[in-house]
Amino acid sequence: MDIIDHDFLVVGGGLAGLRAAMEIKKAGYDVAILSRVHPLRSHSGAAQGGINASLGNVPTEIRDSWENHALDTIRGSDYLADQNAVEILCQEAIEKVIEMEHWGALFTRTENGKIAQRPFGGTGFPRTCFISDRTGHHLLNTLFEQTIRLRIPLYDEWIVLSLMIDQGRCVGLLAFNLFEGKMVPFRASSVILATGGYGRIYKKSTNALINTGFGCYLAFQVGAPLKDMEFVQFHPTTLFGTNILISEAARGEGGILINARGERFMERYAPKLLELAPRDIVARAIQIEIDEGRGFEEGYVHLDLRHLGEKTIKERLPGIREIAIHFAGIDPIEQPLPVQPAQHYSMGGISTDLECETSIPGLFAAGECACVSVHGANRLGGNSLLETIVFGARAGKKACQRMVEKKADREIFKRSLKEFEDRLKIIIEGNNKESCSKIRDELREMMTSYVGIFREEKKLLWAKENIEILKERFRLVRLRQKTLAFNFDLIQYFDLESMLTIAEVIVKGALERKESRGSHYRLDYPYRDDKNWLKHTLAFKHRDHIRLEYQEVILTKFPPIERSY
Repeated sequence: MDIIDHDFLVVGGGLAGLRAAMEIKKAGYDVAILSRVHPLRSHSGAAQGGINASLGNVPTEIRDSWENHALDTIRGSDYLADQNAVEILCQEAIEKVIEMEHWGALFTRTENGKIAQRPFGGTGFPRTCFISDRTGHHLLNTLFEQTIRLRIPLYDEWIVLSLMIDQGRCVGLLAFNLFEGKMVPFRASSVILATGGYGRIYKKSTNALINTGFGCYLAFQVGAPLKDMEFVQFHPTTLFGTNILISEAARGEGGILINARGERFMERYAPKLLELAPRDIVARAIQIEIDEGRGFEEGYVHLDLRHLGEKTIKERLPGIREIAIHFAGIDPIEQPLPVQPAQHYSMGGISTDLECETSIPGLFAAGECACVSVHGANRLGGNSLLETIVFGARAGKKACQRMVEKKADREIFKRSLKEFEDRLKIIIEGNNKESCSKIRDELREMMTSYVGIFREEKKLLWAKENIEILKERFRLVRLRQKTLAFNFDLIQYFDLESMLTIAEVIVKGALERKESRGSHYRLDYPYRDDKNWLKHTLAFKHRDHIRLEYQEVILTKFPPIERSY
């Protein structure tokens, strides 16, 4: 049996994973990146709008500061974010953005040569730095170039199957080489998970197909708790019919939302900030307009950019224009865009401390798969790219401090490999009749319809019962492809296994949280309840069941008040 040895392993080739690996490599350790796709195909590249930092490059009456950034983030989170974590995010933002600039990120500039900044939803200042409307793409290329410069080994097109635990510590993992159809153990001092979100458990989502929550599932299976999984963000504006993201940058530049009656309806829901209210408020407003018959018959509203003019659209929003032309046959210079809400981001994830450590020694998590809790119940646009870089670096730094020289015994990997080979044999040789794709599509449809923007007990109970039925059917799945090399049937099988578990955790948390807060809106409990629910949900794997516990939200400078926009 061959074992691949590295000091550290980073699972995931997006921004958080690349930044963590760089931090470890700069400290002089041997680190490798495992990714199921090439890093430049990771979902970080889909982020369009920008990255927040209180640079204060746009003149305002009061100069922006990290404290203002923190307050906006905490208010946007509906006070569920841990305020000490938010303070770290906002204090380190300026340094990290300038660091990216020095590494070659070509930020859009003001006339005097400073990094340009634009307003985003839920903020009091224009603090979102951007590279036209392709910010994530450019930042991802910048960091990938740095990993090449540092000669960090990359195993792309590898799928992690399980984490290795020895005496309570994570000592490596078992991975599947898609090209060779071979399972290989990896041994390391620590593993950092940076695998992204779980948006693809919903039918309507802006997420990449690989965002199935598999990293969360891996950690959950070995005993790490998942935090605040019921908080799922729905982006207000995705292109009708395809759900491709239409960035908040469009509204940041001055785009307006219009219903079928020609009304600028955000005046009813957020009279101060209008289209730049936090995403949970704008998404609910659009959905209400559609549900109450004021949207267009097919189920959308219009995002109108025409008044911005050809020059602004071509210079500031070229990617959005390109998407609209290619995928809707519409040029936003001449026509408004049909938009509707869709799942976009996962506020919940693997519970970590401020240094990205989980409850399992040797296991770290950063980025969207983690919940340090800087987003709380609702993420502000521009904070996700920031989180990946700030906490990716912190994860790498802390992992180095936790370095353990002693390598785990080969027998542990040998036993784990044998167990998985036996399981794989059963899966491959099974002759049942259920289809992964059919179960997956039913799960996505159910989550969108019953665990979406608006929730209520009877629908959540139905979703819970339905997931149990889907799990029973999953036991009868038949794989058509029997050879292991390039066996995408098998990958789909493992993805579905994680999706069913993640969906179950979301539903259980949503059922128990009897209030409305941020992205979690209960029609039967329409108000925020700080007395009983100013706390995080922690979900633990308990035999074959899910056990919930609760943890107090950390407050520092900003006591909860009612949000007013």
